[in-house]
Amino acid sequence: MAIHPSARIAIPMPRPITAASPAKLLLAAALLAGLLAALLLAAVLTFRTLQATSRQTAVAVAVSVAAAPDYAPDAPAAAQRLGAAVRLRTVAQDDRRGERDVAALAPYAELHALLQRSFPTAHRLLEREVVNGASLLYTWRGSDPSLAPAMLLAHQDVVPVAPGTQGEWQQEPFSGMLADGFLWGRGAWDDKGNLMAMLEAVEALAAADYRPRRTLYLGFGHDEETGGAQGAQQIAALLRARKVHLAYVLDEGLLVTEGIIPGVAAPVALVGTAEKGYLTMAVHAQAQAGHSSMPPERTAIGALSRALVRLEAARPPPRLQGVPRQMLETLAPEMPWPKRLLFANLWLFAPLVGSELDKSPSGRATLRTTVAPTILQAGEKENVLPGHAEAQVNFRLLPGDTIEQVVERSRQAIDDADIRLDVGAQAWNPSPVSSVEDPAYRQLAQAIRETFADAVVAPGLMLGATDSRRYEDLAAQVYRFTPVRAGPQDLARFHGSNERISVANYAEMIRFYHRLIELSTAN
Repeated sequence: MAIHPSARIAIPMPRPITAASPAKLLLAAALLAGLLAALLLAAVLTFRTLQATSRQTAVAVAVSVAAAPDYAPDAPAAAQRLGAAVRLRTVAQDDRRGERDVAALAPYAELHALLQRSFPTAHRLLEREVVNGASLLYTWRGSDPSLAPAMLLAHQDVVPVAPGTQGEWQQEPFSGMLADGFLWGRGAWDDKGNLMAMLEAVEALAAADYRPRRTLYLGFGHDEETGGAQGAQQIAALLRARKVHLAYVLDEGLLVTEGIIPGVAAPVALVGTAEKGYLTMAVHAQAQAGHSSMPPERTAIGALSRALVRLEAARPPPRLQGVPRQMLETLAPEMPWPKRLLFANLWLFAPLVGSELDKSPSGRATLRTTVAPTILQAGEKENVLPGHAEAQVNFRLLPGDTIEQVVERSRQAIDDADIRLDVGAQAWNPSPVSSVEDPAYRQLAQAIRETFADAVVAPGLMLGATDSRRYEDLAAQVYRFTPVRAGPQDLARFHGSNERISVANYAEMIRFYHRLIELSTAN
C-alpha cells in the first residue's frame, strides 16, 4: 500500500520515568520487612511447637531398676483396714497452748494399736518410735549406710466435720463404710489413705523378704491440720539431732487430675516441686470511741475498710514463671493446637496465657501472692463507735516473694501511719523449688507412670501447706504428691462433705507406694 507524502504518522513515545517519593519507598520497605518478620515469626513458632515433643517417655525409663513381678494387693481386705482407721476419730484440735490432754490423745493410741495388728511383719522388721506422745517414726534400715535415706510422710489427724453439714453426707462421716465401690469417711482421702497405703506396701514388701539397700523412714505426724508444731516439727527435730540427711521427702500434695487441666485429655499427675508460703497479718485501726450520733471524720471501722480495699487493689500482678511455667511447658506437647502453640512459646505468649489463667481462682492462686481478708472484729453495740477495729488478712506467698516484702508492700499500699500491721505467729516463706532432674523425681515419675499408665506427669505448685516444710533443711529434695484420682466434682470433697476413695483407686495407691519404695531403696 502506498503512503501519501502529506500523511502524518504518529509514533508513540515512552512516558518519562518519575522517581517515587521517599515516603512511598519507606512504606513499601516497612511492609516488606513486616511481612518477612511475620513469616519468620510464624516459622519460629511452628518450629518450636513441632520441637515440643512429649517428655513422658524419657521419665518412664529414667531409672534402671527392674520392675518386680506385678504386685496386686488384696483391695477389699486393704479397704476394710482403711475403714477401721477411718472409724477412729483422730480429729485435729486447734489448741493454741500447743498442748493436748490425755483424752484427746486416746484415739491416736487406738490407731497405733490398729496399725500394729494390721501390719505385723512391718512392725517386726521396722524400728518404731512414738514421738511427743502421738506421732510415729518408722525406720527400715538399709544395707548400705552410705546412701542417704528416703522419707515418706503422712498424718494421722483429720479435720472435723463442719457443724450443720452432717446431713449432707451420703454415709456417716466416721463410718468407714464400703458402699458403691467406695470407702467413705473423713480421712479416707486426707490423709489416712496415704498413711495406710504406705504401710500396706511396706507390709507386702517385708512379707516377700524384700531388703532395702537405702534406709527408708516413715513419718506420721498427729497435728498437721493445725500446723504440725507438735508432730512433724518434733520428728524433724529428732532426725536433725541425729544428723540425718535425707535424699528426698515425699508428702501429701497434688493429685492425679482427670478433666481438670484444660486441653489435656489424659489424666495429669501433678507433682508438687514447691509450696507457697504462708502469712496472716493483723491490721489494726484506732480512732476516737464515742456515740454514733456524733461520728468524727475518721472512724476505726472506716479506716480499716479503706486499708483493706487498698490492700486488695494493690495485690501483686500475675507472674507466669518458675514452677507454673515449667508445668505448662511440660504439658504443651500433650495439648492440641492452638493451645500447644501457645504453651510451647511462652517466651512470646506468657502475658496472654497468664491473663487467661488469672481469670479463675485456681489460676490466680497459681500466678499470684494472694491477699484474703478472713476475720473482722469491731464494735459491740449498734450505736457506739468502737475505738479499735481489727482484720486478719491471710497471704499465700508465691516462690520469689518473702514475708518482709509482703509486709512492706502492704504498708505502702495502705499508706496510713495510723494503721498498725502485726505478723502472726504462723508465718513462713515459700519453699525452695525441688529439681525435676534429680533421680528422686525420676523415680517418683516412673512409679506414677507404671501405676497410672494413662497419666501425664508434670511438676506443679502446691497452694496449701503441708508437714513437708518442717523437713526442708534435712532433705536434698522435697516433693508433694497424693496418688488419688480426682475429677472436678471431687475437689469439693477435700475437707468437705462426702470424703471418699474408690476401692480401685486405693489399690492403685498401694501399688504406687510399693513400686516407689522398690525404686527408691534399691540403689
